[in-house]
Amino acid sequence: MSSRYLFLLAFGLFALTASAQDGQIVQPYKQFTLENGLNVILHRDASTPLVSTNLWYHVGSAYEKPGRTGFAHLFEHLMFEGSKHVPEGKIDEWFEAVGGSPNGSTTNDRTNYMQTFARNGLERALFIESDRMGYLLDAITPEKVDGQRDVVKNERRQSYENRPYGLAWQTIGENLYPPNFPYHWPVIGSMEDLSAATYEDVVDFFKKYYTPNNASLVIAGDIDLETTPALVEKWFAEIPAGPKVEPLYAPTPSLDAEKRIVMEDRVQLPRLYMAWITPPAFAPGNPAADVAAEIFAGGKNARLYERLVYDLQIAQDVFAFQNSKKLASEFFIVATARRGHTLEELRAVIDEEVARLATEAPSTREMSRVVNQNETAFLERLELLGQKADQFNAYFYYTRNPDYFNEDLSALKALSPNDVSAFVSAYLRPDRRVVLSVVPEGAAALAVPDSRPAAETTPPGD
Repeated sequence: MSSRYLFLLAFGLFALTASAQDGQIVQPYKQFTLENGLNVILHRDASTPLVSTNLWYHVGSAYEKPGRTGFAHLFEHLMFEGSKHVPEGKIDEWFEAVGGSPNGSTTNDRTNYMQTFARNGLERALFIESDRMGYLLDAITPEKVDGQRDVVKNERRQSYENRPYGLAWQTIGENLYPPNFPYHWPVIGSMEDLSAATYEDVVDFFKKYYTPNNASLVIAGDIDLETTPALVEKWFAEIPAGPKVEPLYAPTPSLDAEKRIVMEDRVQLPRLYMAWITPPAFAPGNPAADVAAEIFAGGKNARLYERLVYDLQIAQDVFAFQNSKKLASEFFIVATARRGHTLEELRAVIDEEVARLATEAPSTREMSRVVNQNETAFLERLELLGQKADQFNAYFYYTRNPDYFNEDLSALKALSPNDVSAFVSAYLRPDRRVVLSVVPEGAAALAVPDSRPAAETTPPGD
């Protein structure tokens, strides 16, 4: 075996059966690093004659700077514009020829490019990915940058400025985090920053972050573990390493008082958003956050759904979720009022249920239902090749261990009812949150009032 590789091998049986009652799930994988720093993870799954490639660049909007935002998402678009040896428009055509549909996405933490295709398309996929990693700038002109800049601006108008409730998430981020914290601005960036960015700014961002030593490539599916490494080296080894990228770090901020915000919008019904800062991805407390979200609003039997939608019939809908990220996560509860009801009515009921879960542990039956549902969803995701490939990359990025499946599931199954209450008591405090009311234009009276009654100022659990 070539000395160009640093191999880390892990073999085991892929178990999704009931016999794995101890929660042990070991995915067979092979990991190696090219001399230019590209991390490669191979996983053989021959259940179907398909292959997924999943390339993570370890750069998202959090790596940008105030005044120069939106670059990571802009490159998600530019990467489909062709490169030195891949003519514009050919990426979709060439993947479609092998049954694939290429896609990409950007978050605060990372940018990824993924596709699933017939197994005979692997070398074509590696050629395309390596060409846009090593030779994108040979084909990117100021005119192409301007063209995609306009596309992103239009996407922002459609998703933010012109969409009902569209500015809610940006407003929450700007109020949860201080201006210099990497999650303060939205992934898509601001109109002002997109307009101000020069061609040189964009090129410099690419040279710094879109390099083999700042990326990880997962190849999963019906592959040959002995010959695939040579294909990876063939297409990626000649790309030079870029500058060292320092790990993303910033102290987790916290709010010292509740923020209540009212936004008038072109909407028919008022909507209430509550947001808290919670532990980072895979940190202690994160699994409890997922379970708490399900207890609050995970289905028609969940507490908030039963009270707000069924019993009191004052809400049109309600949902809750934990948005887990590298530096800090966010916990959200969102509810839309029914016509004729105010967001203050919703706020009072939600606060009652949050306070109840903070002081009273969920029942064993309720806890078992939620944990079992989450475990089933976890295992079902592993049956989808593309999602499994992406999960390898996520584990590698957040924990440096691609085979974190067992630890992840075990953390969920080890939770006790008291763990969930402890999480709610510690993090979902009324004095450490953003409360955003989005109401129809001219209907500010439907919002949560600016100040709370004195009787409600003591956080639950204190």
